[in-house]
Amino acid sequence: MGHWGPFSLHDKNAVVTGGAMGIGRGIAERLAEAGANVLIADMNGDTAKATADEITQKGGGRATALQLDCTDSCAGEEIVKACVGEFGSIDILVNNAGIYPQVPMLQMEEALWDKVMAINLKGLAFIAKAVAAKMIEQGKGGKIVNIASIDGLHPSMVGLAAYDASKGGVVMFTKNFALEMGPHHIQVNAIAPGGINTEGTAAPLEGSGMTEEEMKAMMDAFKARIPAGRMGVPDDIGKVAAFLASAGSDYMTGEIVVVDGGMLLS
Repeated sequence: MGHWGPFSLHDKNAVVTGGAMGIGRGIAERLAEAGANVLIADMNGDTAKATADEITQKGGGRATALQLDCTDSCAGEEIVKACVGEFGSIDILVNNAGIYPQVPMLQMEEALWDKVMAINLKGLAFIAKAVAAKMIEQGKGGKIVNIASIDGLHPSMVGLAAYDASKGGVVMFTKNFALEMGPHHIQVNAIAPGGINTEGTAAPLEGSGMTEEEMKAMMDAFKARIPAGRMGVPDDIGKVAAFLASAGSDYMTGEIVVVDGGMLLS
């Protein structure tokens, strides 16, 4: 993978949470293409294994799967054990796992609020803690990339209060953890995606009581606000994640990279 120059991930070992589908899969594919070995940690073990097998068959880095609930208190330790056991070290973490149910705050149940926070923020933070501790022990530095959202910077629509709060937390956690990890040569950055078409894009709307026509109208209105004229695709995020995981970003830390086709400009 020498042609990648400073962006090569040859001999690097990475973990992508929520990497079986959607944005996570797009990230895992690009990391492997750049030469990294990739552990896909996902709730859906069968899909994660199928994705890992397909990535390995394409060449580049190897991929393997780990069935994992990111809200488990020992999730971070399990990730470290699996990645080090399979590949020998852990050099890159992409915290991608997340959920985004659309429920207006006046209809929000406490249990759903807690679930969003547990997956999107608490799980992310404590997985980062466990991985960073191992990176410090290894003494080679490392890269942590958190997937935030433009909704952590500006709300996009009603019904995402819990999601927006969790992603705002990801933004500030990234900045503060970057301060803490700087002396250990571990860069901590985040990507804030805009609207990305994935297998689950319409899922948050399905329980909202909206008709199919109303859902389409909402998505069309959302797309119309994007200066680039299109929704994003997982690879739009994957390419940026590969950059943040590489030596190309060695002098960046605590940054939030917005990848939204210009939507926040509108």
